[in-house]
Amino acid sequence: MFGFLKKNVEVYIVSPVSGKLMDITEVPDEVFSTKMVGDGVAIEPDNGLVVAPCSGKIVQIFNTNHAVAIETKEGLEVLIHLGIDTVKLKGEGFKRIAAVGDEVKEGDPLIEMDLEKIKSLGKPTITPVIITNPQVIETMDKKTGVVQAGKDRIMTIKIKKS
Repeated sequence: MFGFLKKNVEVYIVSPVSGKLMDITEVPDEVFSTKMVGDGVAIEPDNGLVVAPCSGKIVQIFNTNHAVAIETKEGLEVLIHLGIDTVKLKGEGFKRIAAVGDEVKEGDPLIEMDLEKIKSLGKPTITPVIITNPQVIETMDKKTGVVQAGKDRIMTIKIKKS
């Protein structure tokens, strides 16, 4: 009834890893580059610590520890995919810190990646950060440049009014 009183909500996503930002369309995997699973950015990490890019609840950590999904209180679904084709490593090179069901704050440690190990096993360490429910997004502003984990914003997302 008072829908005109509702304001657009902005959600800020910070980088889950330190490194260089790249456009999602540059990721060497068409599942990500064609936005099949959603829209976002990717980071070429220079450090293996993966932190929460936003506050929310961990709704999934794949059993191979190569991907984490977080849902924000605004209902935004954020997927962090650690490396490309890393599911085939069966967990090798990844150490889980957080658990499914944990409430996390922006910057909380989630997983450690052994970048050298992953590269030595022939997998790129490029880390896509994807919004998997794009239907709730009104606008998405993506950043560029070099970013620090847990500090630098990589996306500003305006949620559609409900």
